[in-house]
Amino acid sequence: MKKNKFLVIFTLMVYIFLLGPLLIIIGASFSSENFLTFPPKGFSLKWFENILNVEMFMETLKISLGIAFLATMIALIMGIPAAYAINRYNFKGKNILNGIFVSPVLIPGIVLGFALLKFLMVENDFPVYLSLFIGHAIILFPYAIRVVSSSLSNFDYSIEEAAMSLGLSKGRTFFKVVLPNIKSGVIAAFILAFINSFNNVPLSVFLSGPGVSTLPIQMLSYVEYNYDPTIAALSVVLMVFTIVLMVIVEKTLGLSYFAK
Repeated sequence: MKKNKFLVIFTLMVYIFLLGPLLIIIGASFSSENFLTFPPKGFSLKWFENILNVEMFMETLKISLGIAFLATMIALIMGIPAAYAINRYNFKGKNILNGIFVSPVLIPGIVLGFALLKFLMVENDFPVYLSLFIGHAIILFPYAIRVVSSSLSNFDYSIEEAAMSLGLSKGRTFFKVVLPNIKSGVIAAFILAFINSFNNVPLSVFLSGPGVSTLPIQMLSYVEYNYDPTIAALSVVLMVFTIVLMVIVEKTLGLSYFAK
């Protein structure tokens, strides 16, 4: 009994530690004061309205959405064939190649960001937008491979062989037979990669530059010079956006299935 009580108390403390900061941010976002405070004194929605009045938030939102969409599409275009090859064939060096493919998520974001800054922007003078795009595509590539591979691992390749035996070429078989059967995995990979790109900070903070920045980086800059609850309100909006997307994935596709 004592052990059970200790476990319950410990679990509650962990939840408080994890969720406490989020609850504080949510409470502060509804404050009527002109500065961040908790518990909130009064109730107001003006800070949510003020999000639309801050021009730099709207501009960087467009950049974040554009980068996230393009990088996710490139990661999928490259990741789907890679995942198919890894799951379909046995070849020498397969495990090494698979390790290389997932390495971007194993390297700390700060280290990867600095390395890409040095290589892309300093050594090769790439534009900021292109550097952001390449960096995000690199970190999203492992997500595409991991989720699509989970879907392919349960695909019956005898269906593919049957289609080819009936006259379909290998390319047409992939697009007409294999891809439709793993479309739920592709959709899940797209959503998960998109969220990770949109919310990314460690990589984006190195690859942002004058006139080109993502929304999370602009939020950090806003906090340096402003102390009103607008940033808390925007954080709540992003939390709700992320939660809604994750719930949609779980309810329609089964997130736990692709997290194996």
